[in-house]
Amino acid sequence: MANVSIPLPRNGFSIPNCSTKRPCFTPSASTLRISCSGVAELDGPQNKGGLFNFNGIKSVACGILAACAVTSAAFPVTAATQRLPPLSTEPNRCERAFIGNTIGMANGVYDKPLDLRQCDFTNEKSNLKGKSLSAALMSDAKFDGADMTEVVMSKAYAVGASFKGVNFSNAVLDRVNFEKADLEGAVFRNSVLSGSTFDNAKLDNAVFEDTIIGYIDLQKLCTNKTIGDEGRAELGCR
Repeated sequence: MANVSIPLPRNGFSIPNCSTKRPCFTPSASTLRISCSGVAELDGPQNKGGLFNFNGIKSVACGILAACAVTSAAFPVTAATQRLPPLSTEPNRCERAFIGNTIGMANGVYDKPLDLRQCDFTNEKSNLKGKSLSAALMSDAKFDGADMTEVVMSKAYAVGASFKGVNFSNAVLDRVNFEKADLEGAVFRNSVLSGSTFDNAKLDNAVFEDTIIGYIDLQKLCTNKTIGDEGRAELGCR
């Protein structure tokens, strides 16, 4: 598995005399490494030739990964400290997933919470594809067998949700809390998982081909014992 590794400071960084044509970083003593699977390797203080071409979503996703890695280092996702609002009593609140958030996108900004808790989207094959579900509340919801390709779920709260067999190909799943979620057989092909947590999640037979994930996040993910040998090989777990 080939990787792009970008050293970033864990506690902050400065960008002196830089431009879009010549980016540069001045890392602090403690740095955060970012790894994008499926591409050529870049390492060290020099950029060894400058620009790399990425295919499809990788051209955008690695940029998102760098920004999210710095953010997630300072603001980790923790279920213990997150206070949730009461369950929405809005009629047809579950159907709002078919519209998604119309503002905020990956920033997770919204005019009203997207409350999908306890909703059932089992085998939904068309209405969730490509939707923006940023900052959605998904705990205890069921998405088993759903097609969620190209969905944006930045900062979603999916503790205890069920995503068995869900297709997350080309999805942006950064900073999602998947604690205790059932992700058996989920497909994360070419998806962004930077900053997301999988504490006590079920990941049996999950597919991680060309997944984009931060180096520290990868180390944490690889500690999940439910990931099979094939999944561990795709992630590059050691």
